[in-house]
Amino acid sequence: MAVENGRIFHEAWIAGVKRHYPGEPKPSYITPWEEAPEWERESAAVVYQQVRSFIAASAQTTAELTREEKGRFVAVCWIGQIFKHIPDPSLAYVADWSELPDWHQQTDIEIFERIEQAT
Repeated sequence: MAVENGRIFHEAWIAGVKRHYPGEPKPSYITPWEEAPEWERESAAVVYQQVRSFIAASAQTTAELTREEKGRFVAVCWIGQIFKHIPDPSLAYVADWSELPDWHQQTDIEIFERIEQAT
C-alpha cells in the first residue's frame, strides 16, 4: 500500500508540474516513478501518509482549510523528508512557503487535494 500511495503522490506532483511550471520543466521534476531515486519514492509515500493521517485526525474537515494551508502542510512535510535524506541540503530544497515559486505552491496544493479526494 505504501508504494501505491507514494506513486499517487508522485503522479500528482508530475501532473502539477506539467500544469503549472512555466516553460519546459527540468527532467528531474517529471522523472517517472520507476526511475525516481529510492529516497524520493520513500519520501512520497511518507508524506502521502502524513497528509492522510492529518485528514483523518481532523475528522475529514480539511475542506475548511484554505488552499494555501493545504499546500503549506505538504511543503513542510516534504522539507522534513529532505532533512532526513539529504545532509546539508541547499536552501532551495528547504525554502519556506513564501519563497517557493507559484508553480511549486500550486503543485503542493494539488497534491493535498488529490490525497484528500482519495481519503
